Amino acid sequence: MTIRPFFKAAALALASMSAVLAQAGTVSVVTSFPKELTQAYKTAFEKANPDIKLEILNKSTASGVAYVRELSPGQRPDIFWASAPDAFEVLSRGKLLEPIADLANPAMPKDIAGYPVNDPDGFYLGQALGGYGLMWNTRYLAAKKLPAPAEWADLVKPIYFSHVAVSSPSRSGTTHLTVEAILQGEGWEKGWTQLLQIAGNSAAITERSFGVPDGVNNGQFGIGLVIDFFGLSGKYSGFPVEFVYPSVTAVVPANIALVAGGKNTSEARRFISFSLSREGQELLTLPQLSRLPVLPADKMKLPAGYPNAQEVAKRAKVKFDPDLSASRYYLVTALFDQIVTFRHKELQAAMKAIHGADAALAKKPNAEAASRLKRARALAFTPLVSEAMAKDQSFLALFTSDKKNAETNKQVTGVEGAWNSKALDNYKQARQLAEEAVALAK
Repeated sequence: MTIRPFFKAAALALASMSAVLAQAGTVSVVTSFPKELTQAYKTAFEKANPDIKLEILNKSTASGVAYVRELSPGQRPDIFWASAPDAFEVLSRGKLLEPIADLANPAMPKDIAGYPVNDPDGFYLGQALGGYGLMWNTRYLAAKKLPAPAEWADLVKPIYFSHVAVSSPSRSGTTHLTVEAILQGEGWEKGWTQLLQIAGNSAAITERSFGVPDGVNNGQFGIGLVIDFFGLSGKYSGFPVEFVYPSVTAVVPANIALVAGGKNTSEARRFISFSLSREGQELLTLPQLSRLPVLPADKMKLPAGYPNAQEVAKRAKVKFDPDLSASRYYLVTALFDQIVTFRHKELQAAMKAIHGADAALAKKPNAEAASRLKRARALAFTPLVSEAMAKDQSFLALFTSDKKNAETNKQVTGVEGAWNSKALDNYKQARQLAEEAVALAK
């Protein structure tokens, strides 16, 4: 008889606890940011808001966008948080974001060197700033007797062959922005030619963006193409690395947004407000994070000598166009994978042969050899998609259509397969022509 009251009391206690937990809510955050950053925010936010828990779902930017798009309302995560403004445009156009203009911090500037900090339509807000550049391991370069690079164009030089690393834009939103900065700064044709040469000089195309800075920090690679916080956090955390912004770069906001159809909207709004507050902005300057805050320097406490975001942005030559980037987002990532990621070995071999032919002709000029080398370069470094095709709306629509549709999937697969096969043939022919040029120059 005495057991029943006990169970009744226990049941009431459990029900009460469940109600408290349900009221507390859990905010799920899809983000491409590294654990060091998300853990710092999770710890600080949960300490300030003990009634809310953060659930971090770490995904690459492209995977995160796909994840949000595939889920039904009520099942979606609450927040999308990443560096790529074009990804937010994709979500916004898909009506997958809720307006949050009322959460903007009034102390934030309206723009960064002319680029709007917040979405003019109010669907996402700038939470940090990011620029794209080069990091290098000082000990590695000293040991190999290599000069420090200053521009993207430096990385096509023979001296950097096999010393560079880059990630794939389909696996890294920050790499996609780096690629877009080069394409927008140099133009489609010249930009792809430069990218193909840099990739040909690369030792690896890493699976995740983290693989590049980790490899440079530990001396596996000499130079990496990275977003600034990877280079700066390595430097300020004590690794023997340096970082530079090339002149052809962009500084754009890393954004945060409220996903439409999330489970805990009110709690999610509180986290967004926290991330934009002075406390949330100052977290960005921790040595292991080293991001550029959006909040002006005179509104917060910055470490001595910390980079000034406005000054960096003023020097950047690229005025990034997120609409252009969003319109060709899937084309650029698919093309890069087919002609670089999946054919890196053959591209690298062609690049090595072309460097060899350049060296041979420098010692002993030969008209026929020079002609073959010119053809080799054209085969290896001319993009398989023209600028006109990259602007064709019907062609672009093919890559944004529903891949679950059998006919669409067949078309996309066919196009990508053709690129892959053509790249393979081009790189093999380029290598052969370059080797023939070497033989003629002897």
